[in-house]
Amino acid sequence: MASKLTGTVALVTGASSGIGVDAARQLAEQGAAVALVARRKERLETLAAEITEAGGTALAVEADITDRDQAEAAVRQTVERFGRLDILVNNAGLMLLGPVVGADPREWERMIAVNVQGLLHTTHAALPHLLKAAEEGPRQVADIVNISSIAGRQAWENYGVYNLTKFGVNGFTESLRQELAGRHVRVGVLEPGAVDTELGSHNNATIHAEMLDPFNAQHERLVPADIADGITYMVTRPRRTAIAELWVMPTDQA
Repeated sequence: MASKLTGTVALVTGASSGIGVDAARQLAEQGAAVALVARRKERLETLAAEITEAGGTALAVEADITDRDQAEAAVRQTVERFGRLDILVNNAGLMLLGPVVGADPREWERMIAVNVQGLLHTTHAALPHLLKAAEEGPRQVADIVNISSIAGRQAWENYGVYNLTKFGVNGFTESLRQELAGRHVRVGVLEPGAVDTELGSHNNATIHAEMLDPFNAQHERLVPADIADGITYMVTRPRRTAIAELWVMPTDQA
């Protein structure tokens, strides 16, 4: 029996760690050929080899999606290699926390570049191919899954610009969903709570000591595979079914 995504192609950004790694694995297990997009080439090549050894198909694409030309090239390489694109998972993200007062605006610019501009670049480049895939099969539907956050639903002190980027992702996703629903390109947002990934590792020692470490000590975080499960669920629904929003939380954080 064919797997649910046999004959399809998926592109996953931020595929060198965390959620991106497990999303790529699970999509490959479902039969999709997977383009792995991130900046850390060695990690991508290791994951691609793992997927291939397990019987799947993967392509490592080194790219910084905050650069529009590189994002477009990543999509182009994927389509040149596999001939199509059916699924886009916008997973790459950056979370830098702290007060707005006295903040380093360069940190804001980095978050906006990855969380917003990178997502826009890859989406814009992918859309013609996704629309074509929805028209021509094999599933007669295509998917965009944007990885947002509970921080796109609720704002907290010291999360200001991260909140801004994730509220923006949610708003963009809903608008695009309405635009494309009639053309069978499903656009959904997945909002995780706390997940045990590298996301918080770029913060300074004070943020870790005052915010992240105490929270992590009190709560059992999700693991990346939990979010990959959600992504896989969203993109393997029947053509008639679209998951517009999926909110996945640790039980004791909810």
